[in-house]
Amino acid sequence: MDVSRKLRSQHWFGGLDKDAFIHRSWMKNNGLPDDAFDGRPVIGICNTFSELTPCNAHFRGLIEHIKAGVLEAGGLPLEFPVFSCGESNLRPTAMLFRNLASMDVEEAIRGNPIDGVVLMAGCDKTTPSLVMGAASCDLPAIVVSGGPMLNGRLKGRTIGSGTDVWKFSEDVRAGVMTPAEFMAAESAMSRSPGHCMTMGTASTMASMAEALGLALPGNAAYPAVDAHRARLARLSGRRIVAMVAEDLRPSHILTREAFANAIRVNGAIGGSTNAVVHLLAIAGRVGTELTLEDWDRFGRDIPTILNLMPSGTFLMEDFCYAGGLPAVMKEIADLLDLDNPTVTGHSVGANIVDAENYNPDVILPRAVALTQQGGIAVLKGNLAPQGAILKPSAATPALMQHRGRAVVFETIDHYKQRIDDPDLDIDETSIMVLKNCGPKGYPGMAEVGNMALPQKLLKKGVRDMVRISDARMSGTAFGTVVLHVAPEAAVGGALALVRDGDWIELDVAGRRLHLDVDEAELARRRQQWTPPEIAMPGGYQGLYVERVMQADRGADLDFLVGCRGHAVPRESH
Repeated sequence: MDVSRKLRSQHWFGGLDKDAFIHRSWMKNNGLPDDAFDGRPVIGICNTFSELTPCNAHFRGLIEHIKAGVLEAGGLPLEFPVFSCGESNLRPTAMLFRNLASMDVEEAIRGNPIDGVVLMAGCDKTTPSLVMGAASCDLPAIVVSGGPMLNGRLKGRTIGSGTDVWKFSEDVRAGVMTPAEFMAAESAMSRSPGHCMTMGTASTMASMAEALGLALPGNAAYPAVDAHRARLARLSGRRIVAMVAEDLRPSHILTREAFANAIRVNGAIGGSTNAVVHLLAIAGRVGTELTLEDWDRFGRDIPTILNLMPSGTFLMEDFCYAGGLPAVMKEIADLLDLDNPTVTGHSVGANIVDAENYNPDVILPRAVALTQQGGIAVLKGNLAPQGAILKPSAATPALMQHRGRAVVFETIDHYKQRIDDPDLDIDETSIMVLKNCGPKGYPGMAEVGNMALPQKLLKKGVRDMVRISDARMSGTAFGTVVLHVAPEAAVGGALALVRDGDWIELDVAGRRLHLDVDEAELARRRQQWTPPEIAMPGGYQGLYVERVMQADRGADLDFLVGCRGHAVPRESH
């Protein structure tokens, strides 16, 4: 490969001085020959493999295809590990560690002799953490997602990861599903390597990477075990070498138009509410203007055309066979900026021009969309001055305009203690309010916003109620759930002042969330309020609580915002 400029890696490996000797000599103990350092691009492969992150546990095999592609294109592939945010196991929540992982990624890329990087992502927080770190360095980067699992199968029917967990759990508590049936679903749901095969956060963020232009077409939907996934990895390895020659960096791709495209695509696919905080954080790293209000501005009138759980019926394997994300993007092409550049070296429009929809039951015509106004609704009012969000495609239409009496849970522990008390004063018209589960309050803003309903209401057949919190919810979840209330309760936001019996008004069409308590009473309550104690002073958690921003700013750490570039002028010896 011909590169006219001196590559970054040659500042380590080029020349005859002592420092270059050290850098080359120690690398040669891996068996690298002399010509490995002849000026060819060095490609870092940023790997979030971990056996504690089941979604990414198959990356050992996938990485060999990436390396082969790099070698075929004339580059030198070098793998390095970074912190892996495993959604299913990591406590108190993987979101607490997204920013830590991004710091690991950023410093590993900047501090090492690489010219471009392949970002191996899969599980929910691994995609945003890798993109955030790479954006802060601004070296050529391409995302390779691990791919979704095959469809879950139970007793002849399809079941979806996450989404059916919430349904089955409620059914067990309602007494309409036996514990034995519940346990049988456990193995039937996860039957191959890969991440959630519903449109949870993992599938959503893989789709966001593709919609932003950071991944090759088809990245989002190919199952983890499909040979197409390995071929895409190999082609991505080839492509990153060319991107280095072209000096095609994240800052060239992650424009405001790219984020607008991603927001619109998120609406079309019924994507996870978690995409809101992740895209806001990525934009903050690359220096592109993006606000919470932009989610409403760009996504409000987007029809949800992907008939996929939790908003619809099908799963990611079906989505792949139907044509994947390029087919969805072509269906809404008139709503997208088709001129924005992508990692292919071609525009968005060029990437999707030949896309076809092979199954209109999965990718619906716009005239019969699941909802004509999908996307993410951004709500404001005296209960959420800085905003809160709701996912219309996963909500109950009859509850989208609702006034109800608050039933308040001060913490997640208070909720667990109280929710199944038969004497709890609650009915299906009530509004459940959960406090102190935001970025600082949990800490880490856990996925507990889709609170399970009281057992006594489940037994009556109730399956949805309005729920409000400063928490997040899994992208696989559903319901009329108001999330990300900002400012959060732990910093004294209005949510902290809500009491049992207060009346709350939700008006999704009017984008309003209002607490019917007069200002004088709120002022009196505010004087009585005391902040909660920090769960873990010191260490990373202490740093996180001290410096994390609110959800409307992407819940990034304030000192990580911005692009710091990749220059490291000083030698190590």
